[in-house]
Amino acid sequence: MSTEAALSEHAEPPGGVRRLVSWTAFPVLLTAAVVATIALVDRGWEPWVAFGPVVFTTFLVLLVLERLFPFRRRWLRSHRDIHVDALYAGVDSVGLELLRPLVYTGAVAVGGWLATRGDSGVWPESWPLVAELALALVIAEFPKYWVHRLEHTHDWLWRFHAPHHSVPRLYWLNASRFHPVDIGLDTLVGIGTLVLLGCSDYVIALFMVVGTVHGAFQHANLELRCGPLNWIFSMAELHRWHHSRVTREANHNYGQNLIVWDVVFGTRYLPEDREPPTDVGLDGLPGYPQTFLAQLAAPFRWARIKAAAGKGAPEASLAGAD
Repeated sequence: MSTEAALSEHAEPPGGVRRLVSWTAFPVLLTAAVVATIALVDRGWEPWVAFGPVVFTTFLVLLVLERLFPFRRRWLRSHRDIHVDALYAGVDSVGLELLRPLVYTGAVAVGGWLATRGDSGVWPESWPLVAELALALVIAEFPKYWVHRLEHTHDWLWRFHAPHHSVPRLYWLNASRFHPVDIGLDTLVGIGTLVLLGCSDYVIALFMVVGTVHGAFQHANLELRCGPLNWIFSMAELHRWHHSRVTREANHNYGQNLIVWDVVFGTRYLPEDREPPTDVGLDGLPGYPQTFLAQLAAPFRWARIKAAAGKGAPEASLAGAD
């Protein structure tokens, strides 16, 4: 789509309140979510209990902002995807609650084994809480970055990540569209690493608040401008290129919360001469299923899906994704 056509889909030219929201919505609401979680914990709430109402409230505000200040008009309309994304959100939330104790138990067991060898106590518990959170984000992003990158270069992993790239539009709820195997692997390498290093449950809960709020904004159909923050966070201006159907554009911006490892490894991509794509989704797999149950089964029917699309080599199924 041409730049002129893409721009015509904006509800109105950036200006006034719209401009203010585009620059402040993400940093203000992310900060508010973290501060609110800390305040609730200080009042005696368990960190994982405080997580729920804070994230739910943020989602409600973001939903309203999307309707008032959309990035693309066409993305406001349902593409028969809302119920699919809602099912993913429900299943993955339950799955994470079931997986979290297993991740903690396994990581604590490994940590105990390391303690017997004098290798424990590496987490800086004496640091200020905000500094601990920042460290957790940077450390956890490293294995998450590489798992994400490998998912786009290895067919046996891509089949589980493909549902996320099957979205026909970008809006806040499709941040939840991840196959349970995909989200499980991401949780294992992310939270598992933090637990292994001795990070507290409190900091991990804050880490999850940041990740959940960030993910919703990252996919939001909201006019967003982050300026210098685009060198820290993997925000919407960057992530929209990640969902491009054009492989050379999409094979970038692997960071899920932070963009710092993309900067280090040369995969950050944010062209200044054109708008990000409006047409998103899987390229080269026209018959990829769009229903929830069919997508859950898709990784186990992968050869049939590729054969139906005329894909001979495994690499061909990766076209249009990163």
